[in-house]
Amino acid sequence: MKIIVDGMGGDNSPQEIVKGSIDAIKELDVEIVIVGRKELIEKELTKYEFPIDRIEILNATEIISNDEEPVLAIRRKKNSSIVVGLEALVEGKGCGFVSAGSTGALLAGGLFIVKRIEGIERAALATVYPTIKGVSFLLDAGANVDCKPEYLRQFAIMGSIYCDKVLGIKNPKVGLANIGVEEGKGNKLVREAYKLIKESNINFAGNVEVRDIPEGVVDIIICDGFIGNVILKLTEGMAISIFSALKEEFTKSLKSKMGALMLKSQLKSFKERLDYREYGGAPLLGLKQPVIKAHGSSDAFAIKNAIRQVKNFVQRDVINIIEENINISK
Repeated sequence: MKIIVDGMGGDNSPQEIVKGSIDAIKELDVEIVIVGRKELIEKELTKYEFPIDRIEILNATEIISNDEEPVLAIRRKKNSSIVVGLEALVEGKGCGFVSAGSTGALLAGGLFIVKRIEGIERAALATVYPTIKGVSFLLDAGANVDCKPEYLRQFAIMGSIYCDKVLGIKNPKVGLANIGVEEGKGNKLVREAYKLIKESNINFAGNVEVRDIPEGVVDIIICDGFIGNVILKLTEGMAISIFSALKEEFTKSLKSKMGALMLKSQLKSFKERLDYREYGGAPLLGLKQPVIKAHGSSDAFAIKNAIRQVKNFVQRDVINIIEENINISK
């Protein structure tokens, strides 16, 4: 299996991208096509030993930065690593694409170059959300700020299929993010989406209050991209604040430092449960080919796991299953 990786995307490119790709070759039995500035990638590759027939470089001289307007960047920078990589995916040079680069550019490129599955009205950015019980799967995480009820129904179906086939969560429980659990709660979008999702052939648990999401009451959280992005950023901010406060308390005195030392292994285990690197990245569901958005600060470990996601995505035939199921109960 050959997987295409954006060698110039993210804060740690190309160093961590190259290392993660080589780790994937050794551990996951895949071949890798790294897209980016050939001279820089070749320089990084000389640091490692690996089967030279399992990796190739696809030269791309331009880079799309996070502060560029996504649609304009995709149209103007035809030789960027994102555009060249997505075009290579469409041309069959690989079976999936991983990028830690600009989220907006990857979304725009995915829609314009890879295109949506027939019947899918909007592609959704989906991400793993850590909970007390493990993880939940949240979509949309920011691709679609304005949604229609049908979009949310499709998100629920795609999320259910992905959770089952890739994350291994059988018959996942789906919840609709709302301000209350009663069926009549929420704005017009949520009330109408509730009816559509309820009629679909999935395990729908009804509305879920946002305060209950960290408890892991559902496996999949459905919402529009505005709400999803707010949930993620608020959670991230709270986590940073809590860890900062704990660090301050644990370093106040000798007694607290001793307590911190005794709890070191437990604190490390707790931090690992919140580590995005374990899950690799966020799939862009609804496209004709597997596309994974890795975190901008991804290291080699995260890139390797994003590549693992693509491998599972392909092996478990997620795209075809979505195509077959998207019109259920429509």
